[in-house]
Amino acid sequence: MSHKKSVCVVVGADGDLPIMQGAIDKLKYFGVPFSVRVVSAHRTPYQAEELAKTAREKGVGVIIAAAGKAAHLAGVLAAYTTLPVIAVPLKASTLDGLDALLSMVQMPTGVPVATVAIDGAANAGILAAQILSVEDPELTDKLAAFKDEMTAEYMRKDAEAVNRNW
Repeated sequence: MSHKKSVCVVVGADGDLPIMQGAIDKLKYFGVPFSVRVVSAHRTPYQAEELAKTAREKGVGVIIAAAGKAAHLAGVLAAYTTLPVIAVPLKASTLDGLDALLSMVQMPTGVPVATVAIDGAANAGILAAQILSVEDPELTDKLAAFKDEMTAEYMRKDAEAVNRNW
């Protein structure tokens, strides 16, 4: 089944793409259609504005925005859309991503962004799927199966630890 809405994964620089593979892999796993864009809040601000303003009409349901350092990308996109925006702070400076994290979580009232852990791309992909699952029962089932698989894996690891001859 093709989902009614897609996810737009936006990075502030092409060097951020390897980290965002975690989000892309999760979206593929759940069968969520997605697009990937390289748009900078600072170097291509007009393109960032246009992307955010036209995303809904292009079938996007969630935007994932990844940036490091002066990480304004998610906030800029959120300023121009009513779609949910998930921010992924990246380790791109001597501050190990703390600067990006604080830029993303300290958004002013009225312009929220959801923020995952530093370099937490996989969780961003899962969260995007969860948001889209509100209107997609098939996606809800895939997410439930994913959680069941995760639980089974950790129960197996627990059993191995309990039964190990330490």
